[in-house]
Amino acid sequence: MKRKNKIKKSKLSSFFGKMASKITRAAGKPATFLIAFLIIVAWALAGPVFKYSDTWQLVINTSTTIITFLMVFIIQQTQNKDTAALQLKLNELISSSKYASNNLISIEDLTEEELDVLKKFYTKLSQLAKKEADIHCSHSLDEAAAKHKDKIGIAGK
Repeated sequence: MKRKNKIKKSKLSSFFGKMASKITRAAGKPATFLIAFLIIVAWALAGPVFKYSDTWQLVINTSTTIITFLMVFIIQQTQNKDTAALQLKLNELISSSKYASNNLISIEDLTEEELDVLKKFYTKLSQLAKKEADIHCSHSLDEAAAKHKDKIGIAGK
């Protein structure tokens, strides 16, 4: 029973993902903007015919509300997919570099407070790098941790 639910969810998710990508691409084209603009112009020109009635106003208000409501979910799904793909690409780059800290893989899962701590650390590293004579010199979290252990050892003596 669970296997059927997973297959159904997978098919539904796959279908929605493909549909969302196509709709998002189509929505970003100039032709789509032009069509939307022409619909609004036609609606405005129809105002005098319908004597600017409540129904005339309700048509555009309801239409735009429904389209906006649906587009929020479609764009969010596409954005989530793009963000996940980007994170995976960055993780690959981090993991493939012997100088990069693997602590940064899946950093997007950290809390705001943890991210603030890391941001402060990288700000300090940036300041250190500016003081270096060699513009290609870099520092890593691991290097900083090793230096910190050395400093503790020196201070304890």
